[in-house]
Amino acid sequence: MIKGLLRVIAYILVCVTVQVTVLNHIHLFHVMTPFLYIYAIAKIPVGFTRIQVICIAFLTGLLVDIFSGTMGMHAATCTLVGLYRNPLMNAFTDKDSILEDASPSYRSLGTGAFMKYIFCLTLIHHITLYVIESISLFDLPYLLLRIASGTALTTLCIFVLEAFQPNRRSGEL
Repeated sequence: MIKGLLRVIAYILVCVTVQVTVLNHIHLFHVMTPFLYIYAIAKIPVGFTRIQVICIAFLTGLLVDIFSGTMGMHAATCTLVGLYRNPLMNAFTDKDSILEDASPSYRSLGTGAFMKYIFCLTLIHHITLYVIESISLFDLPYLLLRIASGTALTTLCIFVLEAFQPNRRSGEL
């Protein structure tokens, strides 16, 4: 559990740093912005309780808010992502077949289940974030374009990042 927590803290620090220093300044075609910090929430080990996941997700969003000046948008969005993380993982996998200290990955969940899991988490994140950001649904086609394109870009970035992760045995730091 301690090794899992240390790994989560490392993921959060790296992902938030990359998000705030690099990715917040990338706006492809003025519609797509990758949000890589979702990866840190997605990689929380399976054995963490729902409350622990929600707290970690909230703190991750709060860090992004503090360094981006977005006044709680990312904290609210990450809290919702943390709320749905465990039910989504249970929906796409057989919980008995995964070790408690394993982090979700291509290897631990299987490629198809991991891809569905990441896509759903990213979609929930982007819908929530962009609806909060727009406050109204005045320009609905543009909002839907931002949600779809941002989800696709972030999901692709996470898949590529996960493909380059070294194969670790469960429990290794």
